[in-house]
Amino acid sequence: MTRAAAALPRRRLRCDRDAGARRTTGGAGTRSVSAAIINRLRAKFPAITGPRTDDICYATTNRQAAVKQMAAHCDLLLVIGSKNSSNSNRLVQVTRELGTDAYLIDDVSEIDEAWLEGRRVVGISSGASAPEELVQRLVHFFGERGTEQVEEFQVVQEDVRFMLPKAIRQALSAAARPAATTA
Repeated sequence: MTRAAAALPRRRLRCDRDAGARRTTGGAGTRSVSAAIINRLRAKFPAITGPRTDDICYATTNRQAAVKQMAAHCDLLLVIGSKNSSNSNRLVQVTRELGTDAYLIDDVSEIDEAWLEGRRVVGISSGASAPEELVQRLVHFFGERGTEQVEEFQVVQEDVRFMLPKAIRQALSAAARPAATTA
């Protein structure tokens, strides 16, 4: 594990064949630091694998880019996600750093009416693993309150689907097949 690209030349790595890199989501600036580290590793190990763009970090990066652009157009941003989700908390943090109020909620029941007073434009985002149904319930909540205009704000088209692990897919497939009967 390394946190700085400059530390790589000092490290002795005994890997001639197989190497892999993994990036985790973190605070401000970590994307450029991790990109520098990965570039150095690729120079040293041309066959290195990772990080992929079809994991949860990809979706989180897209959402962070979206809230950065959306924050300038909102009086308030509500983020649907778990309190223990670093990804969801990061969306709130990024928004607040840009000067827009933001709150993390598990669902529509956690909205404090005081947050909405005097707000003209409320943005809605969600953590990468939050169910879309929770977002739609929040949109419905504002519709019931008289919101006439809802606009979808999209920075990147997300077309990645997160697959269940192969072993689980196989087990589900086997369970769905009708049992063979013998006479």
